[in-house]
Amino acid sequence: MPLVIHLSVAALFVVLGIVFLRGKGANLISGYNTALAEEKMKTDEKKLCRFMAKLMFALAACWLVAASSEVFHTKALLWAGIVLFLVVIVAGLIYANTGHRFEKEL
Repeated sequence: MPLVIHLSVAALFVVLGIVFLRGKGANLISGYNTALAEEKMKTDEKKLCRFMAKLMFALAACWLVAASSEVFHTKALLWAGIVLFLVVIVAGLIYANTGHRFEKEL
């Protein structure tokens, strides 16, 4: 049963990644959703969605590593997947919030 749950979570990340890859779902991004209208006008929504798609696919891959612990019956893969998941989240947050990467070109 836990394998089904792990795979469902990974599938959810993949579906979100596909939505973002198509340039849709920017309203699902918390910081963008709550931004003021003038901030949204300065943001390149396409770049932001593309980045979020890549992040979702990376998180799905990390979760699949954790899910493989059920197949191979080892807790080491579970912990490796969780650590990778956290590292990807922190790296994604740092990347997204530095360097003004998602501002529109003038």
